[in-house]
Amino acid sequence: MGLDGFTRQVTTVLTSTLRTVCSVSLDSIEQLSYAEYVDMLGASTYMTVFSAEPMPGSGIIELPVPAVMECLDHMLGGPGGATQPDRPLTEIEQTVFRGLVERLLGELRYSLAGIVALDPRVSKVEYSPQFAQVAGAADVMVVVSFSITISSGTHRLTLCLPFNGLLPHLVSASAPSPSSDRERAQRAQAAVLLQEQFRDVPVDVRVRLRSTRVGPHEVGDLKPGDVIRLAHPAAAPLDVSVDDVVFAHATPGVHGKRLAAQIVAAPQKENR
Repeated sequence: MGLDGFTRQVTTVLTSTLRTVCSVSLDSIEQLSYAEYVDMLGASTYMTVFSAEPMPGSGIIELPVPAVMECLDHMLGGPGGATQPDRPLTEIEQTVFRGLVERLLGELRYSLAGIVALDPRVSKVEYSPQFAQVAGAADVMVVVSFSITISSGTHRLTLCLPFNGLLPHLVSASAPSPSSDRERAQRAQAAVLLQEQFRDVPVDVRVRLRSTRVGPHEVGDLKPGDVIRLAHPAAAPLDVSVDDVVFAHATPGVHGKRLAAQIVAAPQKENR
């Protein structure tokens, strides 16, 4: 729905900017690797790389160079037409066309506002897809293809966004929201009860020495009376763990007639 809205807005922007009849249609939304996306582009194209804050990574809005030249022809008062030069833009042409791209990115921000508060800003322009190192070859991207008709010529415009950055926002946007104050209150109460119940769930806690590695031949030669040297230092505290995850250190002791352990320290971050 967001991209359908973007399609309609792009149609309006192009028609008003180029002062000729334009139409834009949404062709497909695909999940591709970045390498597959690059392979589907032409050898010479106009790729605008933009930051996709708050999503990590960058996005791309891409249009073939002949289509860019036709847009510039119309914007500068020319007749347009299918025969256009295939070359990099001059500095003046880049400045003129960048204004159009920024308008398109503004419409993208507006169209996707219900999913993610996107703040796209132009980072750079590339003419060769092979040199636009926006993501790793195996990184998954969301690739959107549009058909743009300017006068009588049709071109393909693509929009590429990082899938991993977009996914959390899609999940959040598609989650059902409470329909009433009563339902919201019930969900909040259920969350509190669930948290209280988790506090009473019993778990097996183990206080143990650090593991010692023993070779197969040593195990095979064991007999009553043998002594195995442990890897646990005599002055080191014991490990306190749940499901083999160490979350504290303790010293051994007694509490009345029972064995006990006193917590003395928490493990380092990397051991949690």
